[in-house]
Amino acid sequence: MANSGYDVVVDVDDEGDLGHTDLADLEFHPSIGYNADQASGKMPTSASNTGGFFGSSSSNNRSGDGSSKRFLWTMDFYAQFFDVDTNEVLKRCWAALFPRERFLDVLDGNPDLYGPFWITTTVVLILFLSSTIAQYFARMKDGPYVYDFGLLSGAAGLMYGYTAFVPIALWGVLRWYGSESANLLECLSLYGYSNLIWVPVAIASASNITILNYVFVGVGFGVSALFLFRNLLPVVNATDAKTAKILLVLIIAIHAALALTIKILFFAHGSPVAKKPEGDAAAMMF
Repeated sequence: MANSGYDVVVDVDDEGDLGHTDLADLEFHPSIGYNADQASGKMPTSASNTGGFFGSSSSNNRSGDGSSKRFLWTMDFYAQFFDVDTNEVLKRCWAALFPRERFLDVLDGNPDLYGPFWITTTVVLILFLSSTIAQYFARMKDGPYVYDFGLLSGAAGLMYGYTAFVPIALWGVLRWYGSESANLLECLSLYGYSNLIWVPVAIASASNITILNYVFVGVGFGVSALFLFRNLLPVVNATDAKTAKILLVLIIAIHAALALTIKILFFAHGSPVAKKPEGDAAAMMF
């Protein structure tokens, strides 16, 4: 009966005689903890790991098996960072665009890299397509337009580099200054989802109207910077007051540099990363 999740209690008399035990006297008590774990397909709570690989967060505790048994060269090690479904990713995307609560609360101790990877990849492709369309209309009167895939590599280097190295550097600085709440996976997830605003911004910035491009990029910077500031403020404040102020200024300044780079490289009448016809460099407009 143990396979059905029941504990068997048998009444035994003082002499220890089981010979006259009636089956009617057997009492079956459901094992609640076992049934809950068995129905959900999870290991019992006592067998789960409680340690975090990237910090104090419990983000790696949902996989059931001990993370100490996962190695960098195994797929199981990386699978734990993609432990989300489509509905959860959509919920997080919505929370990134229209934040009603802190995004770290939305993550609920389970930050992921699935959403950040595909969001950043989408931004790279949209930047390439939108900037190509903008330059096509800007130069269509000058002759046949030659597609430049240097824009694609430029977008990939910019977005992947920013989304990966900036949060890693921030996490390292926070840990250096004693912030116990700093978590690498949460930093990567936070920066990855903050890129979502650049998808509509890149689409809207395909126009050759310079002032509109500045407005769209400015809106993208404002929304994403506020998102990062709001969620990183409690973590940064775990350091001393002077360090916290410096870090917040650097976070906003680096993010502003990203927005300005996007505007100059991809939404100008002649991108510096694109091949320009001879004599066109002097006519480049920002």
